[in-house]
Amino acid sequence: MSIIPEHSLDLLQSAALAYMATIGPKGEPQVSAVWFTWDGTHLLFALNKGRQKYRNLLREPRVAIAIADPANPYRALEIRGTVARIDEDPNYRFINAASQKYLNRVATSEETGPAEERVVIIVEPERVIPFPPQADKKVAI
Repeated sequence: MSIIPEHSLDLLQSAALAYMATIGPKGEPQVSAVWFTWDGTHLLFALNKGRQKYRNLLREPRVAIAIADPANPYRALEIRGTVARIDEDPNYRFINAASQKYLNRVATSEETGPAEERVVIIVEPERVIPFPPQADKKVAI
């Protein structure tokens, strides 16, 4: 069962980028924009094994993710979670699905890199903070 509030599920289906924060090798935060998809339970991210973010996640699997509504940047989600698993993507199936979501086409060879370097990061959301808080509740005056 998803812990994402019903009123925020549309953000996970949108073409918004996710800003994923990981912990670097010296304890410093490292944030970058990444493509993602949502399977109804987990957030999935396309990464290349050569990226610092991948190395960070191998060492420390906790993440914080921010997603802002492309139509209203004052509506957003902060999701904190842990990497549940890392899958290989040797046939580019996931990176091509993410490319379809964001670019409406399959990824080019320049974008994918070598097949043996492609992975899918699967994150289990553990805490979700919508902004504005309780956007689906009406306040009585």
